[in-house]
Amino acid sequence: MKVGAVIITMGNRPDELRALLDSVAKQDGDKVEVVVVGNGSPVPDVPEGVRTIELPENLGIPGGRNVGIEAFGPSGRDVDILLFLDDDGLLAHHDTAELCREAFAADPRLGIVSFRIADPDTGVTQRRHVPRLRASDPMRSSRVTTFLGGANAVRTQVFAEVGGLPDEFFYAHEETDLAWRALDAGWMIDYRSDMVLFHPTTAPSRHAVYHRMVARNRVWLARRNLPGPIVPVYLGVWMLLTLARRPSRPALRAWFGGFREGWTTSCGPRRPMKWRTVWRLTRLGRPPVI
Repeated sequence: MKVGAVIITMGNRPDELRALLDSVAKQDGDKVEVVVVGNGSPVPDVPEGVRTIELPENLGIPGGRNVGIEAFGPSGRDVDILLFLDDDGLLAHHDTAELCREAFAADPRLGIVSFRIADPDTGVTQRRHVPRLRASDPMRSSRVTTFLGGANAVRTQVFAEVGGLPDEFFYAHEETDLAWRALDAGWMIDYRSDMVLFHPTTAPSRHAVYHRMVARNRVWLARRNLPGPIVPVYLGVWMLLTLARRPSRPALRAWFGGFREGWTTSCGPRRPMKWRTVWRLTRLGRPPVI
């Protein structure tokens, strides 16, 4: 199976990007073709053979990745599998691409694989990086209902069937939007603890727009994908969880501003999932109310 990789960059991590590209070049098996997308910024120097695209403006994470997908032909059809890797990450092992080939070849309904993210110094995987509710054991691989945006592999047939990432999200929850659409189309998602991306431990709230976009996109996610009766339940649960975490007053103000924006602005096309998909998500351990 042909494997490609999409990496988006703001051009501010040249050393980390070079290390990541070196780790991709060292993968066992056939060469992984790489496209680096400069998201509103020039692309730093890259090794020969790595394709680059420089966008005149920052399209956000999903928009930048969608440009990278199309660089491999419509819906990425020139390859069978696309890796999506954060530019400050590093593939920990040389066999990750081969493990992806084996996983997708063995299971024709496997659409997405989520890698384990580990701190390069401590080896610790943050709880938020395990894409399931029962996240206490990051070393346990399992079927899941979403995936990690900067450490994953997607069968390109998924994009051809359900479309790409939602450009309008810009940042936050775009992976879950794609995951729900893929699951609704009959694809499966696996979390694999043996496929590791080293990435420094960080807090998502380091981004200035975090609280607003998390809230806005949560509303958009529900409005786009959930059956009508579930939408208020899902959003009500998330509001209660947000309040229980006792964010600062400025953070809470930004969150409620984003929540309001999610209701008053267009969320894009609405395609509610089938009720059998709701049941499937429930059986996988994460009913779409949390």
